[in-house]
Amino acid sequence: MENVYLFYSLLFIVAMLYSSVGHGGASGYLALMAVYAFTPDVMKPTALILNLFVSLTSFIQFYRGEHFKWKIFLPLAIASIPMAFIGGLIVMEASVYKKILGSLLFIPVIRFLFFANVPDHELKKSNVILSVLIGCFIGFLSGLIGIGGGIILSPILLLLKWTNQKQTAAISALFIFVNSLSGLAGQLTKGINISPDMLSYVAIAFAGGLCGAYLGALKFNQNILKNTLAVVLMMAGWKLIFT
Repeated sequence: MENVYLFYSLLFIVAMLYSSVGHGGASGYLALMAVYAFTPDVMKPTALILNLFVSLTSFIQFYRGEHFKWKIFLPLAIASIPMAFIGGLIVMEASVYKKILGSLLFIPVIRFLFFANVPDHELKKSNVILSVLIGCFIGFLSGLIGIGGGIILSPILLLLKWTNQKQTAAISALFIFVNSLSGLAGQLTKGINISPDMLSYVAIAFAGGLCGAYLGALKFNQNILKNTLAVVLMMAGWKLIFT
């Protein structure tokens, strides 16, 4: 029973931290479930379902703060949605799956620790062709692993200087939502295993997402949130790769 309560507490914290920086949290949920010995066939749909609720909550808060850019979002999403569906059709062996997931967790660590906010006067115009290529790649990987893709998209947007941090968070949040929906649809064609405790997971993640989105979009110092999340992800990624 104590382990169940600890899992629920950690799930709330993960959802809160991720939504505070515009992410749905799938990579965090997957890492948490891996620690608790969930099987990949349960992990992927569970993470994507939780992603839907948390990323939408985060998007609404950042959108209300007028940080969203449709012109940048649309080519990314149009390219990524069908590729996420294709990725969701593929089933991987458990050990390979966990190694890939662990490696991906280091991408947001690098993003949170080493990518500073881009001042508005340094922002550049986005490129449609490059956006489509990026969307295809991230979309496929999203469906394959069971993430929304925001942890990969965010550092790319900042590196290209197309968006500042809050614009990145707003775009990533909706990008995660549409890719999670598409990846889940791909998995449904193969049949999925839904945890009997899914309603509890959704309620807890949704509550954490509401709290984190409010803090991230309106109130809290994002550097504190990002550094905390980076440390947690570094530890989880190391465990998945080397144990």
